[in-house]
Amino acid sequence: MNQLINILIVDDSADDIEFTLAALKGTKLANDINVVNDGVEAMDYLNKKGKYESASKPSLVLLDLNMPRKDGREVLSEMKADPELRQIPVVILTTSQAEEDIVRSYDLHANCYISKPVDLQALSQIVKSIDDFWFGVVQLPPPR
Repeated sequence: MNQLINILIVDDSADDIEFTLAALKGTKLANDINVVNDGVEAMDYLNKKGKYESASKPSLVLLDLNMPRKDGREVLSEMKADPELRQIPVVILTTSQAEEDIVRSYDLHANCYISKPVDLQALSQIVKSIDDFWFGVVQLPPPR
């Protein structure tokens, strides 16, 4: 696949972002990776507001749940309620293993839910699996 893949990482943890970026560098795709640090920034990015007015529509969103200002559940709910955003696949990538978070995320139409491991090697393997699945197996909707 030669198309440029745009991934939006929404996470407030600098360490988790660094680990995820390091893991994505090990993938074979020419990814365009953008990072925002909370749900307010995520929605500004997705709606091309303010400093994000020239942002590219993401092919995939990696979304943390527990963030300041607006959490991942609110972002997921707003994305899936918006006809312009609802087709973007959302992978919940969070440290939470709480059953209520898993159930609620799927109720809000998350495409999958992954609990982040604590070590870089395990996270790298998970990110590679996300990359292989979403950009090697799945047929994504064309950009609009």
